[in-house]
Amino acid sequence: MFSFRTTPLQDQLDKALTEGKVGVFCTPSCWDAVTGKYLYEHFAERGNLAHTFLPEDGHIPFDLEDITGLDAVVVEIQDVGSRYFPYTVDVLRLMNAMNSLENAPALYVVDHPNPAGREVEGTMPAGMTDQWTPSVAHRHGLTLGELCYLYSAEIGARFALHVVSAEIADTARILMPWTIPPAHDFPGVFTPYFYSGGSLWNDTNISPGIGTKRPYEVIGAPFLKKDVTGLPLPEGLLARPLDYLPVEGIYEGSLCHGIQFILLPGARYHSLLHTVRLMRWMLEHYSEFHILESIYSRVADPVITEYLKGNITFDIVEEHVKEGEQKWIRKAKRFVLYDDQPIRIK
Repeated sequence: MFSFRTTPLQDQLDKALTEGKVGVFCTPSCWDAVTGKYLYEHFAERGNLAHTFLPEDGHIPFDLEDITGLDAVVVEIQDVGSRYFPYTVDVLRLMNAMNSLENAPALYVVDHPNPAGREVEGTMPAGMTDQWTPSVAHRHGLTLGELCYLYSAEIGARFALHVVSAEIADTARILMPWTIPPAHDFPGVFTPYFYSGGSLWNDTNISPGIGTKRPYEVIGAPFLKKDVTGLPLPEGLLARPLDYLPVEGIYEGSLCHGIQFILLPGARYHSLLHTVRLMRWMLEHYSEFHILESIYSRVADPVITEYLKGNITFDIVEEHVKEGEQKWIRKAKRFVLYDDQPIRIK
């Protein structure tokens, strides 16, 4: 059973919400700007909050015992538009776990706008991957509610799924999606546009600016030169050389030389393609740079893998990714709940 709700969750009269045992699966994005309260406080005041699932060490932990016996699980997180985002993966893991229960609770997803917009990057997973990589493009162009709608179809969900429209929440109208950071390393308005490619630097010995105020917009390492000469840059993107001292991450406390990437107003940026092209350039210009094997299961694409290993040229990757994006958009459109549609970056 699926429904798309256009009234606020607090006003809905489902018995599972008003009288049943409710679990709230959330991040700090579940704060209501009008009432000044977090979502779980609403159910606590109502007297039927049974469990609150909150982030710990970069994930939202849960086990089957926690959700057994609940009548409803309410999810409210701010997705960031990339299949790598751990809290979104946690929601899909939750849906898998619920589907294994004989009497699963109903799932309510309080939707939010996607701060990365409707633009799509990359391909769906193929070949070597980990079990929790969702079958979506690297930058998927959907909201969390739409992703859950798609995923419920893929797993043949036996529980009811209800998506509360992102267009009716007071907070969504009052605050921009990034006002409350979706995660501690996701601070700003431009971060979603860099994350789908930039997070792959975590699988190398170049840091994606972890421990700075601009993660994923900055890359750096002690062995890099403070020089951007010859660096591949797409139109609309500037590269500013800089030195910085990260307060966390692989180079915590060590002076790093790096680059801040700056998007010009109105520019459309394909972070995935730019990142893999940069990695290939780094391999050719820095003997100290190396890529970890873990990147190949995260990318989950044999063509991109061959490019990173130096076996094919960039034009082959571009054409492959274009075809993959078209395929993903055809699939994703069946689960779109709002008027705008996923689009390619051309």
